[in-house]
Amino acid sequence: MGALESDVRDAFALDGVLSRAAEQFRERDGQTQMALAVARTIENGGVLVVEAGTGVGKTFSYLVPALLSGERILLSTATKTLQDQLFGRDLPRLVEALGLPVRTALLKGRTSYVCLHRLDLARHDASLPERGTVRTLAKIEQWSKSTRTGDLAELPGLDERSPLIPLVTSTRENCLGAQCPQFKPCHVNLARREALAADVVVINHHLFFADLAVRESGMAELLPSVRVVVFDEAHQLNEIGVQFLGVQLGSGQALDLSRDLLAAGLQHARGLVDWQQLAAALERAARELRLVVGKQWPGTKLRWAGPSPDTVPAEGWKAALDMLQHAFEDAAGGLGTVSEIAPDFVRLHDRAAQLAERAACFATPCATDSVRWLDVGTQLRLVESPLDIAEAMRGRVLKIGQIDAGTSDRATDTDNAADFTDPGDRGRAWVFTSATLGDDPKLRWFTEPCGLESAEVLRVQSPFDYARQAALYVPRTFPKPADPAHGVEVARLAARGAAVLGGRTLVLTTTLRALRTIADTMRLELESIDSALRPEVLAQGELPKRVLMERFREGASAGRAGCVLVASASFWEGFDAPGDVLQLVVIDKLPFPPPNDPLVEARSERLEAQGRNAFGDYSLPEAAVALKQGAGRLIRRESDRGVLVICDARLVTMGYGRRLVAALPPMRRIENAEQFDAALTELRT
Repeated sequence: MGALESDVRDAFALDGVLSRAAEQFRERDGQTQMALAVARTIENGGVLVVEAGTGVGKTFSYLVPALLSGERILLSTATKTLQDQLFGRDLPRLVEALGLPVRTALLKGRTSYVCLHRLDLARHDASLPERGTVRTLAKIEQWSKSTRTGDLAELPGLDERSPLIPLVTSTRENCLGAQCPQFKPCHVNLARREALAADVVVINHHLFFADLAVRESGMAELLPSVRVVVFDEAHQLNEIGVQFLGVQLGSGQALDLSRDLLAAGLQHARGLVDWQQLAAALERAARELRLVVGKQWPGTKLRWAGPSPDTVPAEGWKAALDMLQHAFEDAAGGLGTVSEIAPDFVRLHDRAAQLAERAACFATPCATDSVRWLDVGTQLRLVESPLDIAEAMRGRVLKIGQIDAGTSDRATDTDNAADFTDPGDRGRAWVFTSATLGDDPKLRWFTEPCGLESAEVLRVQSPFDYARQAALYVPRTFPKPADPAHGVEVARLAARGAAVLGGRTLVLTTTLRALRTIADTMRLELESIDSALRPEVLAQGELPKRVLMERFREGASAGRAGCVLVASASFWEGFDAPGDVLQLVVIDKLPFPPPNDPLVEARSERLEAQGRNAFGDYSLPEAAVALKQGAGRLIRRESDRGVLVICDARLVTMGYGRRLVAALPPMRRIENAEQFDAALTELRT
């Protein structure tokens, strides 16, 4: 056993330092097993993939050996909320308990920090949407004078959906860099300087891949100096990664450029260029592109295998795309003539030129091993995406040696700082962990698309006694999931449970349409209950996510009834409501990937071309992982109790249902409605 392993074992002993760092700490075999595996990987170098079931305590399992190693550490997690939790709660507690002189830093993407220059521009913007926005701007201005970090997450009451946020934050495209009048006090630069000087840096997956994709200074400078890299909530890596490693162009980008070009032109170079004409041309081109697509259901994704997206006339599409490209080129030309007047024009010129390049890219055939589609909403988003991140992980992240600077059209000589050679002789240690990484012993659902087939794999079971703490009920008499009556029946069952429990219910849906149906029906079903006792039905999208989570966790406090939360996508994971505030989780149907999604189609076709079974090797594992994530909302502590209801009889009537049930925690089974009602009554009492 190595020295680090020995230190880790001592730390996790019953009377070790962790007993002073964690409330109600008790020695768990699984937690220690994972920590020792992480320690061995750090000592020897290499790649470790760990699936650690809920309750194992995986955060301490990787933090303790990483901190005790004395190495420089990069920690990446899935969301900014989890970043804040790791940086603000878990890390300080452990650093203090271990008595280590460790400097820690938190680094987020640009859009998390107020941009002092753009805040000043917004102050003089006469086109702010509404009176409420002006009040919010005043709050941000007041706060900006006292904040040290500039992190907007620190500003209480700011709605993450506010249309003001893009106006007071920067992007890589509109940042003025060293030419900015606020360069010295810039919060993004301060955060990056602190990260480069720290021993432990906490980032998120979006930032990692965004910087990797454009070779910006964040990861390019940071990663080469780090020896231990940990990806927590690693199950999201592939889907986040493909968002950044492809090419995207949105009609909204044309409208944003139009607005910024007009504002800068009229402020700094009025009369030198016809700014109104350039701005109007960009708006007209964006509008024409949207019109040629015609009426589509919002959220539609149109596969784009030929010269134009499905159902869109090729000639009209080509003409509109050409028009957009020319509008970008004309904007770049106009901006180029005044670039010496103000730094704003230099960045705007680069931005217009890059958007023109992207428009030209979408006029050519799709790249090999990629898929192209059109996202249709109020605006359009043209997307070309790799099918997974395997090649990028093997060739640009895990690879020992220098990255070819020619791989990026933005690469310069300074990009050689992004040489990901391993510091030290032992090689870099990579740890990928999550509660859910697949449904087979080799965790292929995760390792294959992430290029980690040769990694060491460890699975650590949850310490919870699921047979005692939880029950699974699959109603057999429900309408089929495709039947319009299905959502109504789900709502009635959930309302019955919420009425008995006084709220304490989470309903997870697979579509936004089902979410609306179920929320509306539940409100009707619960109307007959006295208003003082009636559970409040919260629905995703009606309030900011943070507000919804806080209200749900309050439960029946302050003299109010408990809550029902009806939610989709983002609440299937990362939503933590331990204790009695959540005792019933209802999942409307099996979460198979949508077969008409272009990325799903392309991945399935690739598997079939390889002689594999797309349903068994892709759709089933995807559903199993999503189901495990959703079910994982129910039991968060050893003392929690609850019922999981999956309103899809295919789980018990189809042969593949056994594989999905096997992926779930080993809960006891409820066989009929009478047993379900009895279980609810028992929970209430």
